[in-house]
Amino acid sequence: MISKKAQEIPPFIVMEVLEKAGEMERKGEDIIHLEIGEPDFDTPECIKEAARRALREGKTRYTHSLGLIELREAICEHYLDKYRVKISPEQILVTSGTSPALFLVFSALLERGAEVIISDPHYPCYPNFVNLVDGVPIFVEVHEADGFQYCPKEIQKRITPKTSGILINSPSNPTGNLLSSERMKEIAALGPMIISDEIYHGLVYEGKELCILEFTERAFVLNGFSKLYAMTGWRLGYVIVPPEFARPMQKLHQNLFISANCFVQWAGIAALRDAAGDVARMREIYDTRRKFMIKRLKELGFGISSPPTGAFYVLANAKRFSQDSYRLAFDILKQARVAVSPGIDFGNNAEGYLRFSYAVSLEKIQEGMERLEKYLANRHYT
Repeated sequence: MISKKAQEIPPFIVMEVLEKAGEMERKGEDIIHLEIGEPDFDTPECIKEAARRALREGKTRYTHSLGLIELREAICEHYLDKYRVKISPEQILVTSGTSPALFLVFSALLERGAEVIISDPHYPCYPNFVNLVDGVPIFVEVHEADGFQYCPKEIQKRITPKTSGILINSPSNPTGNLLSSERMKEIAALGPMIISDEIYHGLVYEGKELCILEFTERAFVLNGFSKLYAMTGWRLGYVIVPPEFARPMQKLHQNLFISANCFVQWAGIAALRDAAGDVARMREIYDTRRKFMIKRLKELGFGISSPPTGAFYVLANAKRFSQDSYRLAFDILKQARVAVSPGIDFGNNAEGYLRFSYAVSLEKIQEGMERLEKYLANRHYT
């Protein structure tokens, strides 16, 4: 018999758009992919060479369950250099991507019925992870008029004796916004443990991203290599944990995952220490794409009153075209052959929006905007 959890977990709609687009491509149709957050850049050569070197040297076995000490030390160096935050290698757990790290955090933090406060809109998988460990997601709406900023006063209203954590994501998926230092400070002072997803750190074009550890030690920090270093398929992430959680989470990791891939961890060290020039080049290109996409979407009639300044997404208000973002996204895919993400995938408060990714080439973005312009000129709005 199929478990209730397996039956009731909602689909990841972005992936369903991608899979439908793949079906169309297999039939010979040309699709412009603006739906997924996957860099189109090749992984920097210094990272690939580090992996090749590790393979040649036979570094293909299990590692320490917390991860290679050399990688954990490099992460500590990175946080000290970038944020002036001092952490210990024993506080770092290296995982096969940030999704396992998120699962381990909630497994260690939540008892049955414990609550986690999450923004709406949000990354679609957050509440699903909470539900899988029998926690309860509690949503706080963030609004375009306020730059999609978490409001500490609204978070405060949702805090109860059952609240075990507040999840923040800056720069954010899907909005691309950054939390201000004032709001991060206020959120950190609210009392519950903070879970900070910082996977898009380094991909910031205006302003400066801040680490939650600059404001409190009562926090879990999730980060990884997929987005910044164009390493999505390498599956390498990590979580920085409060000292008292290190051993419990290590035991969970030993039982569930054993350790992250050995030679990929050596590649991660090269990413942190040798890839700054490659990252700067990619970030500059992303910024060019970002500015172009925002300009064109506004010309097409989409609402963008709070332009994104981080990650590689634009959450555009499409309510003048349709109140049903799911239907609109799949109609755009069918009619215009442009894949975009429906806002409803990111929470009820994102209904009526579409998320566009600029993690693809400027040429493809240009073509996608032209197709979208023709589509909008010929459709009847509902």
